[in-house]
Amino acid sequence: MKAAGVVVEYNPFHNGHLYHLNATREMSQADVVIAVMSGNFLQRGEPALVSKWARTKMALMNGADLVFELPYQFSTQKAEVFANGAIKILDAVGCSTLCFGSESGDAESFTATVNFLEQRRTIYDSLIRNHIKTGVSYPKAASLALDELKAPHGTISLSEPNNILGYHYVKSIQSLGSKIEPLTVKRKSANYHDEDFASSTIASATSIRKSLFTRSGGLDSIKQYIPDGTMQSLEEYLADFLQFHSWDMYWPFLKYRLIQSSPDELNSIYEAEEGLEKRLAAVALKAESFFEFMEAVKTKRYTWTRIQRLCTHILVNAKKEEMPNTEDSPEYMRLLGMSRLGKLYLNRNKGHFTLPVVSKLSAFSGIGIELDKRASYIYALGLAGSKSQKLLEMEYSQPPLFIEKR
Repeated sequence: MKAAGVVVEYNPFHNGHLYHLNATREMSQADVVIAVMSGNFLQRGEPALVSKWARTKMALMNGADLVFELPYQFSTQKAEVFANGAIKILDAVGCSTLCFGSESGDAESFTATVNFLEQRRTIYDSLIRNHIKTGVSYPKAASLALDELKAPHGTISLSEPNNILGYHYVKSIQSLGSKIEPLTVKRKSANYHDEDFASSTIASATSIRKSLFTRSGGLDSIKQYIPDGTMQSLEEYLADFLQFHSWDMYWPFLKYRLIQSSPDELNSIYEAEEGLEKRLAAVALKAESFFEFMEAVKTKRYTWTRIQRLCTHILVNAKKEEMPNTEDSPEYMRLLGMSRLGKLYLNRNKGHFTLPVVSKLSAFSGIGIELDKRASYIYALGLAGSKSQKLLEMEYSQPPLFIEKR
């Protein structure tokens, strides 16, 4: 059986994701589609709208066959480490292709860009450092450095978020020496960071979340932008847990952590560097909401995403020694769910996987999985009373989901 891989967050799963999954199956001619999905905290340093279990169900109902969790150690990281962890899992489960969304839509241009920059790695890194010294963020510095190198026609722009991730996926495939073939689907209608609806059927996850939290229509306001399976899952989540997750739910916990922690304790947190953690602690004393806090903290140098990731690590108490280097690999693959075809693929190929599959938490131990559990417990604390306890217990009691029919 041929497997195609996708790297996803599904926050939440929308019509653009459905288009991507269908295109993945068509372009790759794969029998199964395997998703590596972030857990309860995401790459931009924010809690997922609904739990990983709810998002796994969305994925399986809409075309994914196997869903593995991207561990916290990788899911809450800069693009390079995020991509590296995801690609190593997809390689370990035997995927022959990777299909990702991009602003470019041309897979060859990603390979050309990786090759171009690898041949100029020393000067490229030097240019990036020079731009960072002027006070710009790393992503901006990387984009400016590429412009300075006057990349030829046929390379991509590194100023777009999905292009950046795609570049690192292809770079990781090459670094790993994997046989995975990269494919890409051009994004339709909505851009990654769009906060407003741009078409009648396709919308960014950002605009969907904004509508849920700021418009009076609730779920009805996003109905045309999500598949029926997503609507069902979101309705079930509201019925079970009464609310969707956002940073506002965790602001009291974060504020407490920032106020009560000593400077040395904060400095031990991953991505606490250059005194940024001291700035956060000082601002937390005066801020009444997470948004007010973020507005006061962000700078030209430190982007909203960069600060949110540090906030996530402070909330979870993720220490520097617990987080991986760029070259490190996940130690395990936690199975979150499967379809009938996914189960068949798993049974036929599990013996050839190069990383252990974890379907029961008690069957595996290690720093990475302990950090996953801690993150999930803290994610559950955002809910009230018995709802919090219910979600917390799911972390160690919920078996992989099984969706037989779609």
